[in-house]
This record gives sequence, structure tokens and C-alpha cells, in this order.
Amino acid sequence: MDVTPELPGDPTNPFGEPANTPAAPPSDEIDMPRLRRLLGSPELSWLVERVRRRMAHEEPLTGQVSLTGPNDAQRAAAERLLGRAPGAGRSLRVRLDAVDETLRRSGICPGGLATAVVALTGRVERVRETREREGRAWAEAYAPLDDLPRQLAAWAARLRGEGLVRRLARTPEVARDLLADTVKVLSVVPCDPPVSLPAFAARVLGSAHALDDGTPLATLALSGIRALTGVQDATGARGRREVWATAGLLRDDVSSTVLTLNVRGGPALDRMADEGEPVVLTLRQLSRHVRIPTPVDVIRVCENPTVLSAAADAYGPRCPPMICVQGQPSAAALTLLRQAHAQGVTLKYHGDFDWGGLRIAAGLLRHVPWRPWRYTAADYLRSAAVLASSAPRLSGTPVAAPWDTELTRVLDEWKVRVEEESVVDDLLADLAR
Repeated sequence: MDVTPELPGDPTNPFGEPANTPAAPPSDEIDMPRLRRLLGSPELSWLVERVRRRMAHEEPLTGQVSLTGPNDAQRAAAERLLGRAPGAGRSLRVRLDAVDETLRRSGICPGGLATAVVALTGRVERVRETREREGRAWAEAYAPLDDLPRQLAAWAARLRGEGLVRRLARTPEVARDLLADTVKVLSVVPCDPPVSLPAFAARVLGSAHALDDGTPLATLALSGIRALTGVQDATGARGRREVWATAGLLRDDVSSTVLTLNVRGGPALDRMADEGEPVVLTLRQLSRHVRIPTPVDVIRVCENPTVLSAAADAYGPRCPPMICVQGQPSAAALTLLRQAHAQGVTLKYHGDFDWGGLRIAAGLLRHVPWRPWRYTAADYLRSAAVLASSAPRLSGTPVAAPWDTELTRVLDEWKVRVEEESVVDDLLADLAR
């Protein structure tokens, strides 16, 4: 193995030997031709590599190393090195102390085995130093997260502590660029009015495909948007589309819909309201054709389609206007609710009395103001007392209810799940009034 030694201080040398490892002395103190013949042959590369590994881990170069199933050339090279046959067993065993003594006593390398290995193969960097350097590089890679909005601080801290970024990026250099682009996205959402996701990606990131499904950047951006908007349960292609939509980023303008009853705002809607029939509106229709008339004072908002359908059955065209968010509010639902709020309409909301329902309601409140519609701690206690023996038990992690600080406490205390459908008669009675 004819390798030109890299001496200490050489700026082109990528290695750095351990503090307790002798550096190679000046080349005139090492008999390099003899050292290459004796220790630098390909047949002893396994031995040199074992020594380098020990040096990297700051382990003593003493004791025995072995090679299983050596060939004749490897046995002959070990015999030349030691000056005696190393044995004829199935393994080739070499004592490092003996090699060190041979190199020193012969004058080939007065510094001994460690110095010889450095002279043959270059400096050896300690594993500890490598890990420290990598740790510093990864810490610097996360620096772009410092520029995130304050409401994403908890998400950024969680991202630093888990392995998602490392799995996606592999190296600190790639990770820093990836996180910088993620911060660009999260710093300018939600978009209002909503925009096309490819157009947004082209404008903010320079590529219309930068946020395509499956890319590392899309994975991180979606995670941040979930933290920003409180949407946690959406999964699959449809779920990802709705998460983008909550930030005002649209895959298309027809997949996102909202269910309404007797909401007027155009010839088609007015005709359906005259008949008292529910209508499904797309985001495209809301953006182009629907405008809620100013005279509407209140719109009731529910979580589940069953409630709106029951209201249509009970009152038809006489029912007050209603909007159903159908679980996690879509971009279409948020757009319609914002339009209504901008017209001075009071929104009154009701949802399931469980942790998922509270999470949906709290997320909606971050987007548009609403007042509770039979959705307070007092309302829950009345219903829970009646349904305690038949209603399903409440499970999961408690969620804060910003509109009524007592609601979380009483739900956690009673642990009775009150679904919206189970109180539909009370809701219909309100609509009749």
C-alpha cells in the first residue's frame, strides 16, 4: 500500500489525530520504504484499519486483534511483520504490543505503531470530536426556526427534539436549506384570500412543484400548518388537501365544500332557500358568485350534517340560515364564515361535547369570531345529567375551550360524551323561536 504520508499541520489533511496519539515525526525519522513494505502492504490493511478504529475511539493500542479465515498472503505478511509465524489456526492473531515494539526496536518508526499508522494513512479524527462537530453543525442547521412566528415556538422546539428533520434531510447542510424554505412558507400563511398552492410555491419558493405531495418540504410545511391552525386529525390525500386549505393554499377550488341551509346570496341560492333545501357550495362558487346579503343578522353554525338536515326537515324555508362545517372546517367553510362576519353577521356555533369537538371549535375561533349556541359548561351539565346513563364515555386528552373556561373542567370531571345529534331537539327548538 504505497501511500504518501500526510504530516501534522498539512492544511489539506482531513484528519486530526487524538491528543494521546503520537503524530508522525518528520519523514527523515521514519524509514518510509521499509514501513510501507512491512506494515503498508494490502495484506495488512485489515490490521491498519483496526488500529485506526482504536485510535478514533481513544482506546489503547495493546492486546490482541484477529482476522478470521486469513489467506496465505495475509499470514506471510504478518510473519514478516513479527519476525515469526503467527500460528496456523483458523484465525490470524497479532499482538499490537509486539508490532509497536518491532517498529521502535528496528528503527523503522521510532514513534511506534500509532505514529506509523498516521504516517501511512493520515491523521485519525477522534469519534468524540466528530460527534461534537456534527452536533454543532446540526444545531446551526436548526437556526432558521428562530425566525418563525411566536405561535409556532412549541412546534419548533418539538421539531428540534425529534428525528423528523434528520430523516428527511440526512445532512446538516440539506437540513438548513430545508428549514429555511419551511420558514418562508410558514411566515406568510394563512393566505387570505386563498390562492393556488402551485402558484404560491412558485412565488415564495421559486418552483411550482416545491410543495408537491411527498417532498420533504411539503411534509414539514404541513406539520407546521397543523400546529398553526390546530388541525391534527386530517390524514390521506383528502386530509392533506384540507390542511393546505386551512392555510389558504388550494390544490383546486372545487374539492373544498361547505353545507348550507337557507343562506341567500345569488339566484341559485335564493331559489333553494325558497324551497328550504340544503345546498353544497364549492370554494369556486363562494369566490365568484355568492355574496351574503347585509340584512341577515344571525347565522347558526353546527358541526354535524345531521343537525342541518333535521332543521330542513322540520322547518324548510322557514328555518333561519345555517352553515354546517362537517367536522374540521374546510377552506370553503372558512371562506363563507369570514364573508358572513365581514358583513356584520353574528355567528352562533354548536358542536360535539367531546375533546375532538372542542378542538374543532377552538380552531374555528382562531379563524373567525363566533358566540356559543348551547355550547357552554352550563349547557353541557344539563345534557350530561340527562344522558349520563346512556351516552358514551369521554376519552382522550383534554382541550381548552377559550369561549368558556369552565367547559374543559366539567367535561373532564363528568367524562360523558354528548354528541350534537343527541341534543338536536333542543337545537331545533331554538330555530323555531
